[in-house]
Amino acid sequence: MLRLSLITATYNAAKNLPFLVESLLNQSDMDFEWVVADGGSNDQTLSYLKGISGINLLLSEQQDFGIYDALNRAIALSSGDYYIVLGADDRLYSHAVQAFKLAASKSHYDIVTARVDSDYGVMRAGSGKPCVRGQLAYISNHSVGTMIKKNLHDRFGYYSRRFPITADQYFIKRVCDAEDTLIHQADFVAGYYPTTGVSGADIPGTMTEFFRVQLETERYPVLQILLFIARLIRHMPKLIRYAKNKQMDKF
Repeated sequence: MLRLSLITATYNAAKNLPFLVESLLNQSDMDFEWVVADGGSNDQTLSYLKGISGINLLLSEQQDFGIYDALNRAIALSSGDYYIVLGADDRLYSHAVQAFKLAASKSHYDIVTARVDSDYGVMRAGSGKPCVRGQLAYISNHSVGTMIKKNLHDRFGYYSRRFPITADQYFIKRVCDAEDTLIHQADFVAGYYPTTGVSGADIPGTMTEFFRVQLETERYPVLQILLFIARLIRHMPKLIRYAKNKQMDKF
């Protein structure tokens, strides 16, 4: 029987966690473990997590070097054959665990990806080409929408600390670029992913790290440089607003 772990990194997330927990308690299939790696929260996060019942919860409390360091710790502690990453402010629809398991049981897939609701509409798998879209050419979204076989980390390593914002993109891109990786694009909506996290807020950081990921995983660096310049031009208004907001924060 397929074993599934849900993985969450937390830090001062007490105000968001109740909504995620409610979505987990409402799963039609409760046969999963939830591994939470907390990076030293000083709000009510830990006391809230320790008071949860009805979920097979494994909590790790330890200082870390950011979200991907915490996720690596949670993955190492997990016992599932597969795992799904969930942010503290994400939601998993009630059928998701069951649907992911059913999809994976049909074959020995390495990755199962489903659609995801977001503030900008439905995120779908297989959008565009890897040289342009990166991991989104293969999956809908790393968080909420993708179930990953744990033993892939034995071959491709864990999430790299060289990419504090886009380590998921670097890992998924390398896995999916491999010719023998089996990917299944499932026909269901797994949950809701808000766009208020670091990758959505730190526009220059996200763009720069994505560029680095593409340089390291794509064959033609000149093309990636041209695409990066095109992205800078396209997102110029957002970058200017970001810079102005940061300057105002100093006063």
